[in-house]
Amino acid sequence: MKTAQQLVAEAKAVITEASITALHSALNADAESILIDVREPAEFAQQHIVGAVNYPRGVLEMNIHNHPKVAAAGCEPQVALQQLAAQPVYLICRSGARSALAAESLQRMGFSQVYSVAGGMQAWLDAGLAVKS
Repeated sequence: MKTAQQLVAEAKAVITEASITALHSALNADAESILIDVREPAEFAQQHIVGAVNYPRGVLEMNIHNHPKVAAAGCEPQVALQQLAAQPVYLICRSGARSALAAESLQRMGFSQVYSVAGGMQAWLDAGLAVKS
């Protein structure tokens, strides 16, 4: 039997975390970077980072191929996934736990440039960085 904290710790051992500073820099400097907020829709609606797309952790794997960066092209899901996997993908949640689990899942799907944002939205807000309410 494992606790949620143990699962998160195991995920964090095999994924890459990015700081909020690294995320902020990537969003400002790299139009290719993708930000996915894996919180629940109600959390996302309260406040989120501009440009983030909301795919809750429970449906991330089933919906990521519909991301706006590839959906307009109307390509097959496999092709969409390949296009997304070629870009840096940042995942954020409230504290960094759900995003760590989501990052591990995307890595298993073949994503190699996937980053869980350490500290999540709480760290982003604590740093006074901009959000959309």
